[in-house]
Amino acid sequence: MEKKYHKFYVDWWNIKKTTVYGIVALIVLVLALGIGGWWSWRNNWFAAADSAEVPPDAGRLISFEGDVRIIRAATRETILVTKQTYVSAGDTIQTQSDGRATVQMIDGSTLAVRPNSTVVIRDSSSIFGGTNVRLALDDGQINVKTDQQPENTQNVVEVSESENRLLAQTDASFNTDAATGGGEIRIIRGGVESSVSGEKTLIKENEFALVNNGKIAAKEKLLDSPKQNNPANSSQIVSTSSSGADITFRWQSPAASEQLVFLLQMSKSPFFVADSMVIERDALTSDNFTLGNIPPGVYYWRTRARANSGQTSNWSEPWKFSVVKREVGQTIEASDWAVEPVGGDIYIITGRTQAGTVVRAQGRETFASGDGSFRLQISAAAPDVGVEIRDERGNRSGFALSLRTSTAVRRY
Repeated sequence: MEKKYHKFYVDWWNIKKTTVYGIVALIVLVLALGIGGWWSWRNNWFAAADSAEVPPDAGRLISFEGDVRIIRAATRETILVTKQTYVSAGDTIQTQSDGRATVQMIDGSTLAVRPNSTVVIRDSSSIFGGTNVRLALDDGQINVKTDQQPENTQNVVEVSESENRLLAQTDASFNTDAATGGGEIRIIRGGVESSVSGEKTLIKENEFALVNNGKIAAKEKLLDSPKQNNPANSSQIVSTSSSGADITFRWQSPAASEQLVFLLQMSKSPFFVADSMVIERDALTSDNFTLGNIPPGVYYWRTRARANSGQTSNWSEPWKFSVVKREVGQTIEASDWAVEPVGGDIYIITGRTQAGTVVRAQGRETFASGDGSFRLQISAAAPDVGVEIRDERGNRSGFALSLRTSTAVRRY
Protein backbone atom coordinates (compact mmCIF):
# COMPACT_ATOMS: atom_id res chain seq x y z
CA MET A 1 0.00 0.00 0.00
CA GLU A 2 1.31 3.36 -0.95
CA LYS A 3 2.20 5.57 1.99
CA LYS A 4 0.67 9.01 2.18
CA TYR A 5 2.58 12.03 3.45
CA HIS A 6 1.04 15.24 4.64
CA LYS A 7 3.14 18.23 3.70
CA PHE A 8 2.72 21.71 5.06
CA TYR A 9 4.20 24.74 3.38
CA VAL A 10 4.44 28.18 4.94
CA ASP A 11 5.06 31.13 2.74
CA TRP A 12 6.92 33.39 5.20
CA TRP A 13 6.66 36.31 2.85
CA ASN A 14 2.86 36.21 3.15
CA ILE A 15 2.84 37.17 6.89
CA LYS A 16 0.52 40.09 7.38
CA LYS A 17 1.85 43.48 8.37
CA THR A 18 -0.55 43.60 11.32
CA THR A 19 1.11 40.49 12.76
CA VAL A 20 4.55 42.12 12.57
CA TYR A 21 3.23 45.28 14.17
CA GLY A 22 1.62 43.23 16.93
CA ILE A 23 4.87 41.41 17.72
CA VAL A 24 6.81 44.70 17.87
CA ALA A 25 4.15 46.24 20.12
CA LEU A 26 4.32 43.22 22.45
CA ILE A 27 8.10 43.50 22.75
CA VAL A 28 7.85 47.23 23.49
CA LEU A 29 5.16 46.57 26.12
CA VAL A 30 7.27 43.92 27.85
CA LEU A 31 10.30 46.24 27.92
CA ALA A 32 8.19 49.11 29.26
CA LEU A 33 6.76 46.92 32.01
CA GLY A 34 10.23 45.69 32.95
CA ILE A 35 11.75 49.16 33.09
CA GLY A 36 8.72 50.57 34.89
CA GLY A 37 8.81 47.77 37.45
CA TRP A 38 12.52 48.36 38.13
CA TRP A 39 11.99 52.11 38.51
CA SER A 40 9.01 51.56 40.85
CA TRP A 41 11.03 49.15 42.99
CA ARG A 42 13.98 51.54 43.05
CA ASN A 43 11.74 54.35 44.34
CA ASN A 44 10.03 52.15 46.93
CA TRP A 45 6.62 52.14 45.25
CA PHE A 46 6.13 48.58 46.46
CA ALA A 47 7.28 49.28 50.02
CA ALA A 48 4.68 48.70 52.69
CA ALA A 49 2.80 51.90 53.38
CA ASP A 50 2.32 53.28 56.85
CA SER A 51 -0.90 51.72 58.07
CA ALA A 52 -1.65 54.70 60.32
CA GLU A 53 -3.95 57.24 58.73
CA VAL A 54 -2.36 60.67 58.51
CA PRO A 55 -4.65 63.27 60.10
CA PRO A 56 -5.45 66.46 58.20
CA ASP A 57 -3.19 69.44 58.90
CA ALA A 58 -0.40 67.21 60.20
CA GLY A 59 3.26 68.09 59.87
CA ARG A 60 5.62 65.58 58.25
CA LEU A 61 8.76 64.23 59.90
CA ILE A 62 11.02 64.39 56.84
CA SER A 63 14.31 63.32 58.45
CA PHE A 64 15.61 62.06 61.77
CA GLU A 65 18.61 60.44 63.38
CA GLY A 66 19.36 58.94 66.75
CA ASP A 67 16.76 58.56 69.50
CA VAL A 68 13.64 60.57 68.56
CA ARG A 69 10.28 60.04 70.24
CA ILE A 70 6.76 61.34 69.65
CA ILE A 71 4.10 61.44 72.37
CA ARG A 72 0.63 61.33 70.80
CA ALA A 73 -1.78 63.81 72.34
CA ALA A 74 -4.88 61.61 71.93
CA THR A 75 -3.52 58.38 73.44
CA ARG A 76 -0.41 59.58 75.38
CA GLU A 77 1.39 56.76 73.59
CA THR A 78 5.14 57.25 73.19
CA ILE A 79 6.41 56.26 69.74
CA LEU A 80 10.08 55.61 69.08
CA VAL A 81 10.57 56.98 65.57
CA THR A 82 11.94 54.38 63.14
CA LYS A 83 10.51 55.74 59.88
CA GLN A 84 9.01 58.88 58.42
CA THR A 85 5.78 59.76 60.19
CA TYR A 86 3.60 62.71 61.13
CA VAL A 87 3.02 65.12 64.04
CA SER A 88 -0.27 66.86 64.67
CA ALA A 89 -1.65 69.39 67.12
CA GLY A 90 -1.01 68.38 70.73
CA ASP A 91 1.84 65.95 69.95
CA THR A 92 5.20 66.27 71.70
CA ILE A 93 8.58 65.67 70.03
CA GLN A 94 11.44 64.57 72.29
CA THR A 95 15.05 64.07 71.25
CA GLN A 96 17.68 62.37 73.37
CA SER A 97 21.39 63.25 73.47
CA ASP A 98 21.97 61.66 70.04
CA GLY A 99 18.64 62.61 68.47
CA ARG A 100 17.75 65.15 65.81
CA ALA A 101 14.56 65.62 63.79
CA THR A 102 13.33 67.83 60.94
CA VAL A 103 9.62 68.49 60.44
CA GLN A 104 7.88 70.09 57.45
CA MET A 105 4.97 72.09 58.88
CA ILE A 106 1.74 72.82 57.00
CA ASP A 107 2.68 76.44 56.28
CA GLY A 108 5.84 75.32 54.47
CA SER A 109 8.11 76.19 57.39
CA THR A 110 10.85 73.81 58.53
CA LEU A 111 11.28 72.88 62.19
CA ALA A 112 14.67 71.43 63.21
CA VAL A 113 14.75 69.91 66.70
CA ARG A 114 18.24 69.65 68.25
CA PRO A 115 19.48 67.01 70.74
CA ASN A 116 18.09 66.98 74.30
CA SER A 117 15.04 69.01 73.34
CA THR A 118 11.29 68.87 73.98
CA VAL A 119 8.85 70.75 71.76
CA VAL A 120 5.04 70.63 71.76
CA ILE A 121 2.93 71.21 68.61
CA ARG A 122 0.32 73.57 70.07
CA ASP A 123 -1.53 74.25 66.83
CA SER A 124 -1.40 73.01 63.25
CA SER A 125 -4.50 74.03 61.32
CA SER A 126 -5.59 75.57 58.04
CA ILE A 127 -8.71 77.70 57.75
CA PHE A 128 -10.03 80.39 55.37
CA GLY A 129 -7.03 79.94 53.07
CA GLY A 130 -4.47 80.55 55.82
CA THR A 131 -2.49 78.37 58.22
CA ASN A 132 -1.81 78.47 61.94
CA VAL A 133 1.33 76.89 63.36
CA ARG A 134 2.20 77.28 67.05
CA LEU A 135 5.08 75.55 68.82
CA ALA A 136 6.07 75.54 72.49
CA LEU A 137 9.73 74.90 73.32
CA ASP A 138 9.82 73.35 76.79
CA ASP A 139 13.53 72.55 76.84
CA GLY A 140 16.56 72.53 74.52
CA GLN A 141 16.95 74.20 71.13
CA ILE A 142 15.02 74.43 67.88
CA ASN A 143 15.55 76.20 64.57
CA VAL A 144 12.62 77.41 62.47
CA LYS A 145 12.78 78.59 58.86
CA THR A 146 9.84 80.18 57.06
CA ASP A 147 9.32 80.90 53.37
CA GLN A 148 7.12 83.53 51.76
CA GLN A 149 3.84 83.53 53.73
CA PRO A 150 0.33 84.88 53.04
CA GLU A 151 -0.92 87.66 55.30
CA ASN A 152 -3.33 85.34 57.15
CA THR A 153 -0.59 82.84 58.07
CA GLN A 154 0.57 82.71 61.69
CA ASN A 155 3.75 80.93 62.79
CA VAL A 156 4.37 81.36 66.53
CA VAL A 157 7.03 79.89 68.82
CA GLU A 158 6.52 80.04 72.60
CA VAL A 159 9.77 80.37 74.57
CA SER A 160 9.67 80.78 78.34
CA GLU A 161 7.10 83.57 78.87
CA SER A 162 7.35 85.00 75.35
CA GLU A 163 5.33 84.51 72.17
CA ASN A 164 7.35 84.99 69.00
CA ARG A 165 5.63 85.45 65.63
CA LEU A 166 7.94 84.66 62.75
CA LEU A 167 7.83 86.89 59.71
CA ALA A 168 8.21 85.63 56.15
CA GLN A 169 11.66 84.55 54.94
CA THR A 170 12.96 84.09 58.48
CA ASP A 171 15.64 81.82 59.91
CA ALA A 172 15.54 81.87 63.71
CA SER A 173 16.97 79.81 66.56
CA PHE A 174 15.32 79.47 69.98
CA ASN A 175 16.85 78.10 73.19
CA THR A 176 15.36 77.51 76.62
CA ASP A 177 16.53 75.85 79.81
CA ALA A 178 13.79 74.07 81.75
CA ALA A 179 15.86 74.29 84.96
CA THR A 180 16.29 78.08 84.93
CA GLY A 181 13.26 79.07 82.85
CA GLY A 182 15.35 81.47 80.76
CA GLY A 183 15.29 81.65 76.99
CA GLU A 184 17.30 82.97 74.04
CA ILE A 185 16.27 84.18 70.58
CA ARG A 186 18.69 84.40 67.65
CA ILE A 187 17.68 85.82 64.28
CA ILE A 188 19.94 84.77 61.41
CA ARG A 189 17.62 86.07 58.67
CA GLY A 190 14.29 87.89 58.56
CA GLY A 191 12.63 88.94 61.80
CA VAL A 192 10.50 87.94 64.79
CA GLU A 193 7.84 89.96 66.60
CA SER A 194 8.22 88.97 70.24
CA SER A 195 5.55 89.65 72.87
CA VAL A 196 6.08 89.39 76.63
CA SER A 197 3.36 90.54 79.07
CA GLY A 198 1.67 92.45 76.24
CA GLU A 199 4.81 94.38 75.29
CA LYS A 200 5.94 93.77 71.69
CA THR A 201 9.53 93.91 70.48
CA LEU A 202 10.77 93.42 66.92
CA ILE A 203 13.96 91.37 66.79
CA LYS A 204 15.57 91.75 63.39
CA GLU A 205 18.22 90.04 61.32
CA ASN A 206 21.57 89.43 63.02
CA GLU A 207 20.17 90.26 66.47
CA PHE A 208 20.08 88.40 69.78
CA ALA A 209 17.69 88.79 72.71
CA LEU A 210 17.57 87.17 76.12
CA VAL A 211 14.21 86.26 77.69
CA ASN A 212 14.39 86.33 81.47
CA ASN A 213 12.19 87.22 84.45
CA GLY A 214 9.17 87.95 82.27
CA LYS A 215 10.86 90.44 79.97
CA ILE A 216 13.14 90.72 76.96
CA ALA A 217 16.58 92.09 77.75
CA ALA A 218 18.17 94.71 75.54
CA LYS A 219 18.87 93.47 72.04
CA GLU A 220 22.44 93.14 70.83
CA LYS A 221 24.34 92.04 67.77
CA LEU A 222 24.28 88.31 67.17
CA LEU A 223 27.51 86.60 68.22
CA ASP A 224 28.78 84.14 65.61
CA SER A 225 30.41 80.83 66.43
CA PRO A 226 34.23 80.71 66.48
CA LYS A 227 35.92 79.49 63.29
CA GLN A 228 37.96 76.36 63.89
CA ASN A 229 41.46 76.07 62.44
CA ASN A 230 43.37 73.15 63.95
CA PRO A 231 43.17 70.18 63.95
CA ALA A 232 41.55 70.35 60.54
CA ASN A 233 38.33 68.50 59.80
CA SER A 234 38.89 64.80 58.91
CA SER A 235 42.62 65.14 59.56
CA GLN A 236 44.75 62.23 60.73
CA ILE A 237 47.51 62.75 63.29
CA VAL A 238 50.25 60.13 63.62
CA SER A 239 51.40 59.49 67.17
CA THR A 240 55.19 59.15 67.41
CA SER A 241 55.24 58.09 71.06
CA SER A 242 53.67 55.24 73.00
CA SER A 243 51.73 57.63 75.25
CA GLY A 244 49.85 59.36 72.42
CA ALA A 245 49.90 62.64 70.51
CA ASP A 246 50.02 66.26 71.69
CA ILE A 247 47.47 68.45 69.92
CA THR A 248 46.93 72.20 70.01
CA PHE A 249 43.37 73.27 69.30
CA ARG A 250 43.16 76.64 67.54
CA TRP A 251 40.18 78.75 66.52
CA GLN A 252 39.41 82.29 65.38
CA SER A 253 37.42 84.69 67.54
CA PRO A 254 34.13 85.87 65.97
CA ALA A 255 34.64 89.39 67.41
CA ALA A 256 38.30 90.41 67.46
CA SER A 257 37.50 93.83 68.94
CA GLU A 258 35.69 92.37 71.96
CA GLN A 259 37.06 90.39 74.88
CA LEU A 260 35.40 86.98 74.78
CA VAL A 261 35.78 83.73 76.65
CA PHE A 262 35.58 80.37 74.90
CA LEU A 263 34.23 76.91 75.63
CA LEU A 264 35.91 73.81 74.18
CA GLN A 265 34.60 70.25 74.01
CA MET A 266 36.31 67.12 72.73
CA SER A 267 34.38 63.86 72.47
CA LYS A 268 34.48 60.37 71.04
CA SER A 269 30.98 60.91 69.66
CA PRO A 270 29.73 63.51 67.17
CA PHE A 271 26.73 64.02 69.50
CA PHE A 272 28.93 64.92 72.50
CA VAL A 273 26.98 62.73 74.90
CA ALA A 274 28.18 62.72 78.50
CA ASP A 275 29.74 59.25 78.52
CA SER A 276 31.78 59.99 75.39
CA MET A 277 33.24 63.32 76.55
CA VAL A 278 37.06 63.44 76.74
CA ILE A 279 37.58 67.06 77.80
CA GLU A 280 35.33 70.04 78.51
CA ARG A 281 36.95 73.40 79.20
CA ASP A 282 35.08 76.56 80.13
CA ALA A 283 36.13 80.23 80.32
CA LEU A 284 39.23 79.92 78.13
CA THR A 285 40.59 83.42 77.56
CA SER A 286 42.81 82.63 74.56
CA ASP A 287 42.01 81.22 71.14
CA ASN A 288 44.05 78.02 71.61
CA PHE A 289 44.38 75.12 74.00
CA THR A 290 46.94 72.29 74.08
CA LEU A 291 46.13 68.78 75.24
CA GLY A 292 48.84 66.15 75.60
CA ASN A 293 49.01 62.35 75.38
CA ILE A 294 45.84 61.83 73.35
CA PRO A 295 45.65 58.05 72.72
CA PRO A 296 44.84 56.60 69.28
CA GLY A 297 41.21 56.94 68.33
CA VAL A 298 38.62 59.02 66.48
CA TYR A 299 37.61 62.30 68.11
CA TYR A 300 35.33 65.29 67.56
CA TRP A 301 35.76 68.84 68.78
CA ARG A 302 33.76 72.07 68.80
CA THR A 303 33.85 75.53 70.39
CA ARG A 304 31.58 78.43 71.21
CA ALA A 305 32.10 81.96 72.52
CA ARG A 306 30.56 83.95 75.36
CA ALA A 307 30.44 87.75 75.56
CA ASN A 308 30.54 89.95 78.66
CA SER A 309 26.82 90.58 78.26
CA GLY A 310 26.13 86.90 78.84
CA GLN A 311 25.30 86.07 75.22
CA THR A 312 26.67 82.67 74.21
CA SER A 313 27.06 81.74 70.56
CA ASN A 314 25.87 78.50 69.05
CA TRP A 315 28.35 75.65 69.01
CA SER A 316 30.50 75.45 65.92
CA GLU A 317 29.93 72.45 63.67
CA PRO A 318 31.80 69.40 65.04
CA TRP A 319 35.12 68.69 63.36
CA LYS A 320 36.57 65.20 63.35
CA PHE A 321 40.17 64.08 63.63
CA SER A 322 41.90 60.78 64.34
CA VAL A 323 45.09 59.83 66.16
CA VAL A 324 46.84 56.71 64.80
CA LYS A 325 50.03 54.77 65.36
CA ARG A 326 52.36 53.63 62.63
CA GLU A 327 51.55 49.92 62.55
CA VAL A 328 51.37 47.15 60.00
CA GLY A 329 48.03 47.23 58.19
CA GLN A 330 45.38 44.79 59.34
CA THR A 331 42.24 43.74 57.48
CA ILE A 332 38.92 44.50 59.16
CA GLU A 333 36.16 42.01 58.40
CA ALA A 334 32.40 42.62 58.36
CA SER A 335 29.45 40.24 58.11
CA ASP A 336 25.68 39.86 58.64
CA TRP A 337 24.92 42.75 56.29
CA ALA A 338 21.27 43.85 56.12
CA VAL A 339 19.60 46.83 54.45
CA GLU A 340 16.15 48.06 55.43
CA PRO A 341 14.49 50.64 53.14
CA VAL A 342 12.70 53.23 55.26
CA GLY A 343 11.16 55.28 52.47
CA GLY A 344 12.32 57.42 49.58
CA ASP A 345 16.12 57.31 49.52
CA ILE A 346 16.52 56.56 53.24
CA TYR A 347 17.96 53.20 54.35
CA ILE A 348 19.08 51.60 57.62
CA ILE A 349 22.25 49.49 57.33
CA THR A 350 23.07 46.89 59.98
CA GLY A 351 25.92 44.41 60.28
CA ARG A 352 28.67 43.07 62.50
CA THR A 353 32.40 43.87 62.68
CA GLN A 354 35.11 44.46 65.27
CA ALA A 355 33.93 46.11 68.48
CA GLY A 356 34.79 49.77 68.83
CA THR A 357 35.45 50.43 65.15
CA VAL A 358 33.95 53.40 63.31
CA VAL A 359 31.50 52.58 60.49
CA ARG A 360 31.00 55.37 57.96
CA ALA A 361 28.80 55.72 54.85
CA GLN A 362 27.35 58.68 52.90
CA GLY A 363 28.82 61.19 55.36
CA ARG A 364 27.22 59.47 58.37
CA GLU A 365 28.98 57.30 60.91
CA THR A 366 28.46 55.22 64.02
CA PHE A 367 30.44 53.02 66.42
CA ALA A 368 30.32 49.23 66.52
CA SER A 369 29.04 48.15 69.95
CA GLY A 370 30.68 45.70 72.34
CA ASP A 371 29.42 42.67 70.39
CA GLY A 372 30.50 44.23 67.07
CA SER A 373 26.99 45.03 65.84
CA PHE A 374 26.24 48.39 64.25
CA ARG A 375 23.24 50.29 62.88
CA LEU A 376 23.55 53.25 60.53
CA GLN A 377 20.86 55.34 58.84
CA ILE A 378 21.84 56.86 55.49
CA SER A 379 20.35 58.67 52.52
CA ALA A 380 21.43 57.40 49.09
CA ALA A 381 20.12 57.77 45.54
CA ALA A 382 22.45 55.17 43.97
CA PRO A 383 21.82 51.40 44.22
CA ASP A 384 25.27 50.83 45.79
CA VAL A 385 27.05 52.71 48.58
CA GLY A 386 30.56 52.62 49.97
CA VAL A 387 30.89 51.61 53.63
CA GLU A 388 34.21 52.29 55.37
CA ILE A 389 35.23 50.68 58.65
CA ARG A 390 38.22 52.00 60.64
CA ASP A 391 39.80 51.19 63.98
CA GLU A 392 41.82 53.35 66.36
CA ARG A 393 45.13 52.04 64.98
CA GLY A 394 44.49 53.45 61.52
CA ASN A 395 43.47 50.16 59.89
CA ARG A 396 40.56 50.38 57.48
CA SER A 397 38.48 48.30 55.08
CA GLY A 398 36.03 49.48 52.46
CA PHE A 399 32.97 47.65 51.15
CA ALA A 400 30.73 48.38 48.17
CA LEU A 401 27.32 47.45 49.56
CA SER A 402 24.30 46.74 47.36
CA LEU A 403 21.17 48.33 48.80
CA ARG A 404 19.04 45.91 46.80
CA THR A 405 20.56 42.59 47.84
CA SER A 406 22.18 43.55 51.19
CA THR A 407 25.47 42.04 50.06
CA ALA A 408 28.98 43.44 49.87
CA VAL A 409 29.67 43.14 46.14
CA ARG A 410 33.35 44.03 46.42
CA ARG A 411 36.05 45.36 48.75
CA TYR A 412 38.33 48.31 48.21
